[in-house]
Amino acid sequence: MPVVEAEPTFEEARPIFRLGVDAYHQMIRAGIFDEDDRVELIEGELRAMTPINPDHAGKNKRLNRLLTLRVGDAALVSVQDPLTLAPRSEPEPDLMLLRPRDDFYEGANPTPADTLLVIEICDTSLGYDREVKVPLYAAYGVPEVWLVDLKHRRLDLYRDPGPDGYRHVLRPDPSEVVVPLLLPSLHLRVDEIW
Repeated sequence: MPVVEAEPTFEEARPIFRLGVDAYHQMIRAGIFDEDDRVELIEGELRAMTPINPDHAGKNKRLNRLLTLRVGDAALVSVQDPLTLAPRSEPEPDLMLLRPRDDFYEGANPTPADTLLVIEICDTSLGYDREVKVPLYAAYGVPEVWLVDLKHRRLDLYRDPGPDGYRHVLRPDPSEVVVPLLLPSLHLRVDEIW
């Protein structure tokens, strides 16, 4: 009896064109996107970023101030800037603590080797951040990620990255003090976030 092969579905038959970081940068330089276009490149796909509500923006400002005051010259605090995960991703975390550099990363965006800590603030984006961005950061070797969950008022710490995700996930109590692995001089009580 002859074997009949199934026709591909419409979705399977449509070509998918994925962008690389270099092509994405060319589009930015060409003026295709402006400052008001909230997009990030995730595994070759341009993804719209969720709008920032006042609670999220306020938490970002609070953490920016806390971190800036506490880290001094030990790290650079980066706010909603790109993190290049070559060859096909360039997310824009809410905050990053970066290794200090004399050029302040004017010549190139930071990479995982430059990161000490990535922080994502989650309200409506919790599922996306946890299921898409955290595994992406792990796959590219970002050493530590903190998810600040606004809805549940909790902090999740992701450490020890690998291709299958982070091997250690911690959820400290509000009274606990957290210390980033690569910045042992930074001590932050969890309830200071709120």
